[in-house]
Amino acid sequence: MKAVRYAGSDGEARIGRLDGDTIIDAGPAGPEGFVPSDAAWAALGNASGDQHAAGEMTLLHPVVPREILAIGLNYRSHAEESELAIPAVPVVFAKFPSSLIGHGQDIVIPREETRPDFEGELAVVIGRRTYRADLASARAAIGGITAMHDVSGRRAQLETPLRQFTLGKSFDTFSPLGPSIAELDGIDLADITVRTTVSGEVMQDASTADLIFSIEELVVYLSAGTTLEPGDVIATGTPGGVGDSRKPPRYLREGDVVEIEVGGVGTLRNSVRDEA
Repeated sequence: MKAVRYAGSDGEARIGRLDGDTIIDAGPAGPEGFVPSDAAWAALGNASGDQHAAGEMTLLHPVVPREILAIGLNYRSHAEESELAIPAVPVVFAKFPSSLIGHGQDIVIPREETRPDFEGELAVVIGRRTYRADLASARAAIGGITAMHDVSGRRAQLETPLRQFTLGKSFDTFSPLGPSIAELDGIDLADITVRTTVSGEVMQDASTADLIFSIEELVVYLSAGTTLEPGDVIATGTPGGVGDSRKPPRYLREGDVVEIEVGGVGTLRNSVRDEA
């Protein structure tokens, strides 16, 4: 089952169940969007409201998280292309929720950012309050999965000695999320495809089998001292193939269309334009 948040005819944000190319309305969205708890999935499964063609609706980012926690260097292929050692513990940074946009909205490159890069990622959405999880409870804490584009301003990220990950990855529009949240039934977290294309060219094509730290291990690590709340998002890292590591580099430019396909979720698509 898949959940979406979309704009109704009056502009009101609503929740819907995505069945193929059809949205079945499930009522108004609250301020947190779709928080994938067991109760929310059950209610969504019983939805029987108006039906809409998904391609005719404006899809919003499906959840409005309190926190976005992101992981760096979590695919072996990306650590190798970055010529960095495999980390001993997860590399954690944050992204501002104000950087979120939905499927179909434009990524806008700030005038100052000269090295805008792409990073396709699998993101998980927390479904229940979690503190000090073990591996079993970590799996149970995950309410669903979605796709995220961790757009990265390499100029801002790398221009200081300590690396400004949070700033360089949190410019307005630098966190496309969606198009849906998928329930975990039948999904193997250890073997989910993550594929990124830029203007039709495949740039990243990997599986979560290449993760250094499994998704459950990330939840265990992050919840040691930090409470994860329902709706929080964890971006689990990007595979090798990013633009900054290519020779020559391939940065995002006006007119590009970026598609991030995550197995079980669908394809998150956003165009790129320069700030006016």
